[in-house]
Amino acid sequence: MADWNELKERQPTVVRMVTNSFTKDRLSHAYLFDGGAGTGKKDVAVHMAKTYFCQERTGIEPCQHCKDCKRIDSGNHPDLHLIEPEGQSIKIDQIRKLQKEFSYLGVESRKKVYILNHSDRMTTQAANSLLKFLEEPGQMTMAILLTEQKQHILSTIYSRCQVITFQPLSTNGVEEALINDGVTPYLAKSAAQLTNDQRAAKELALDEWFAQARAIVIQLTEELKERPHQVFLTIHDKWLAHFKDKTQQDMGLNLMLFWYKDLLKIQLQDNRIVYADQKDKLERYALQFGRKKISQHMMAILDAKRRLSANTNPQFVMEQLVLRLREG
Repeated sequence: MADWNELKERQPTVVRMVTNSFTKDRLSHAYLFDGGAGTGKKDVAVHMAKTYFCQERTGIEPCQHCKDCKRIDSGNHPDLHLIEPEGQSIKIDQIRKLQKEFSYLGVESRKKVYILNHSDRMTTQAANSLLKFLEEPGQMTMAILLTEQKQHILSTIYSRCQVITFQPLSTNGVEEALINDGVTPYLAKSAAQLTNDQRAAKELALDEWFAQARAIVIQLTEELKERPHQVFLTIHDKWLAHFKDKTQQDMGLNLMLFWYKDLLKIQLQDNRIVYADQKDKLERYALQFGRKKISQHMMAILDAKRRLSANTNPQFVMEQLVLRLREG
């Protein structure tokens, strides 16, 4: 259960705006939270609802243990409604059902909150129906619309909301969040380098495929330096069998690129390396590489990424790449 301080570490500007609204008692009847996946929009929306409903809060921080807070955590608060797309869209029947629910007095109080996730996926009919709802809000009703594509929101709805933009999470922020969720630190660090979407990074880090991918990259870079006669066997038996589609192949090359970046960081006495669990090996290899050679290897990997994106045969690309990397 995150509190405002934890959420502030992820989205400082957003949390400052929201908490100021509570402090000054100037809540809007409708908010539009815009930002990429995994930036914390839903977490902030739910915590806003907690602060709104909690009758035992300290300042703006909900108590987390009262009846309202516990019901919100369990997803069954009678006056908080979360709307998700049914299939590919939010349909007019869902909005009509919401309007019917809100026509009744609140079960616990006069307060009501509804959160529309992926609000950009409303059908035209659903959006027009919601617009009428927004034009005549209840006195103690708060709407929170979440979107990753605000350009798809009806302009008349957009103009009736207070728009709050969520920034992409920093790499460190994603990494810390993953570790707090129980992800192994070395996998959290690697996953956070590949995406700033916290949910996607967690899904990736917990996938056994990713741990194996990382191990294959480490094995390949080790063989390139110590057993170069084996690299073609590893490419055929492990790399091509594991990295099957274009997305996976690109991810593998990114993981390889991080390795050579780490070598450069070691030489520059920068300890912010991705392969922290391989630091001893990296320090040993860093003594054997010149910076120019590391840069050439990185350029070779970037060239391989470009050729893969141009649909060049993956086997040919990887064979050509390890030939270039073996030169060092």
